[in-house]
Amino acid sequence: MVTMFFLKPRSYLAWAVMAWALSAAAQAPANKAVNGRDFIVAVVDAVPITNHDVNLRAPQLREQLKQQGRPVPEGNALLRATLERLIVEKALLQHAHDTGITIEDEAVNQAEQRLAAQSQISVDELHQKTKAEGASVERLRQNLRDQLTLQRLSERNVPSRIRVSDVEVDQAVRERQSASLSTNPDIELGHILIAVPEKANDSEVAALDAKAQIALARVKRGDDLAQVAHAFSDGPERDKGGLMGLRAANRYPTLFVEATNNLKVGEATLVRSGAGFHILKLVNKRASSVATITQTHARHILLRPGGQLSQTTARAQLAEYKRQIEAGKADFASLAREHSQDSSGPEGGDLGWVTAGMFVPEFEAVMNPLKIGQIADPMISRFGVHLIQVLERREAPISEREARDMARNSLRDKKYEETYQLWAQEVRGRAYIEYRDAPQ
Repeated sequence: MVTMFFLKPRSYLAWAVMAWALSAAAQAPANKAVNGRDFIVAVVDAVPITNHDVNLRAPQLREQLKQQGRPVPEGNALLRATLERLIVEKALLQHAHDTGITIEDEAVNQAEQRLAAQSQISVDELHQKTKAEGASVERLRQNLRDQLTLQRLSERNVPSRIRVSDVEVDQAVRERQSASLSTNPDIELGHILIAVPEKANDSEVAALDAKAQIALARVKRGDDLAQVAHAFSDGPERDKGGLMGLRAANRYPTLFVEATNNLKVGEATLVRSGAGFHILKLVNKRASSVATITQTHARHILLRPGGQLSQTTARAQLAEYKRQIEAGKADFASLAREHSQDSSGPEGGDLGWVTAGMFVPEFEAVMNPLKIGQIADPMISRFGVHLIQVLERREAPISEREARDMARNSLRDKKYEETYQLWAQEVRGRAYIEYRDAPQ
């Protein structure tokens, strides 16, 4: 089935009116066809909704609710929910018409390309699939036009209704800092190393273990760390007061982080490694003072279907490039410079360091799960066919202002759904709605 969806701005959930539709679902049931005849079940501002419309949309509603993890009504309850969803949609479309919103054919063409890219098929294949399912291409394009209309209408009306206060932003930033305290806090460890020679015998190891236990006991009873380190440590921190410096936890050896993870500030523990015995004291622990964001370093080869190059041929060609690269018979950068039709081609396809949201969703959906060095199978986007490889990932610092902007945008995203539903309900309330019973 070709699943339809609202093309809402940013990352907002599809079918945003669904919760409102379900809340109103008990108002009027949709009935089954009478003697095989279709009939009108509701009228919204002179626009009819038929029993066939309801039954056609119900499976899509069921699938959407499953994907969102929401309860799925069955039988007549599902049909009633579908009818209410259609009523809200018709009311919104009529409101868009009244306010002069129109969608250009080129925008519908691009929406077709996005829909095909999500299924990793060509537009021609999308049309064939639509016909095979008993629908028409004209109906598909009209559905896309309606969804683009709803998107444009919501973009004009919803964002201005969302309010995010500085107090809410402050709270969101604090919550993020609190989360970083449990994931990657800034910590400072005191470190005393009792080195164990590589060829030390059992008695020598036992003596060094006893020495480490004495040092640990002195640290635990509150002796000055610098004095204990000067007296016992063989490590580089001996002349630094035993301190390793305040840094993000992921910049410490994993062994040290795991050993001190459950310690309170001021507590100490002993751990053994191949180098010897380590007395570790948690001197300081706080939320990371530097917010970070994950960045990906990737490269790609882009082929744009057209003329003599079909989408199928482009995919096959890139699949062959992938096989050659993985077999060591070709170099990714060289192939990109020779064949890629993207502006990054001369740079070997290098896209540089990028953050989430910089590429179209279908590209990022394939790129993000890739491991370092991994090459994805050829994928389709609205721009053509891509062969993607991830080279590196890193955590990059962001400024306090950027952190606040991110928090504000996140809060706006969270509030969008509720605001959208309330606004849709207002529009519905102004519409003329007439429910009709099934003919006897």
